[in-house]
Amino acid sequence: MLPQRDISPAPRLRWSGLSDIGKVRKNNEDAFLGMTFDAREAHLLGKLGEASLKSADLAFAVSDGMGGAMAGEFASRITVEKITHLLPRAFKQAAAGIESGRTDVLAELFAQIHRAMSYLGDCYEECRGMGATLSLCWFTPGWMHFAHVGDSRIYYLPAGGGMKQLSEDDTYVGWLLRNGKLTEYEARNHPARNRLQKALGGGNQFVDPQVGAVAFEKGDTFVLCTDGVMDGLFDNAIADCIRTPDTIDPAQRLVRAAVENSGRDNTTAVVIEVL
Repeated sequence: MLPQRDISPAPRLRWSGLSDIGKVRKNNEDAFLGMTFDAREAHLLGKLGEASLKSADLAFAVSDGMGGAMAGEFASRITVEKITHLLPRAFKQAAAGIESGRTDVLAELFAQIHRAMSYLGDCYEECRGMGATLSLCWFTPGWMHFAHVGDSRIYYLPAGGGMKQLSEDDTYVGWLLRNGKLTEYEARNHPARNRLQKALGGGNQFVDPQVGAVAFEKGDTFVLCTDGVMDGLFDNAIADCIRTPDTIDPAQRLVRAAVENSGRDNTTAVVIEVL
């Protein structure tokens, strides 16, 4: 029997998610996922909802696919669907006191997705070069564990104010920005801004995801989004959009604003609020 969690009161999360094809693309190569899971089973979540972390963990992810024809759309769907198979195993390990299980399972999850897409790319001409980004947040009581590959992003908005980008863009332009060699405006308009150095599949031989963890508290907010959001909004506009009270849910506000300002790419966001 698994040990019972002793969480009183248990943290609660409220989430919203939305994906928009944009104004230019003919198909949507983005995908997002929300799920709740324990050691035995996993359940997919709707676009809007609220749940406690008392007896089950929650995970959210966004993925941006790439490839010819419909391969990009297929890649992002494969990516989010595979998440549902490994995370219940991680819950069981953590409940048994194997704390390293979280990092190990996240690394293995990314490796399995990478192998699956590489195999399909090698076997089917229409899937050759198929790849995807993946940004994943896994919520346990008091902690958010994350893993990331590509140029989708994870933002952390603490209750006290400000915003921090937790994920690192796997692009040369992203490296220049992190090292102060480009401004955000210059990076956004750089001709090589979308040239990935690392992705799942896509002809890459190895995958080495960025992993980390953040302790959270009531009032904190986390945002996962594909590059369509950043194409339409600067960081300060993303923060303002999330923090400005409105009757419309945060993900819808964010995606609508980004598409209105640009819309050149598929645009997807998931917003998670700690209650």
